[in-house]
Amino acid sequence: MSFLGFILLGLIAGAIAKLILPGRQGGGWLATLVLGVIGALIGGWIGGAVFGVGYNGFFSIQSWIIAIVGAIVVLLIWGFITGRKGSRA
Repeated sequence: MSFLGFILLGLIAGAIAKLILPGRQGGGWLATLVLGVIGALIGGWIGGAVFGVGYNGFFSIQSWIIAIVGAIVVLLIWGFITGRKGSRA
């Protein structure tokens, strides 16, 4: 997959992850999209290391599942981090 295709996949996966997760995540849409790209990268790395699967191409369902699951995990972690900051103040 090309670099631009990977970035687009991560951006869309971040938007889908934001729609899937209940509640409000801090950071707005821009942060969500950036975290989606990071999540797609981490999802691909973990998928390859643990399960031996990777990105097959932009239109592969396997690539989309990996990217969306990675984005959800990163958004959950981001929510825990930003949620703790807000409760201390």
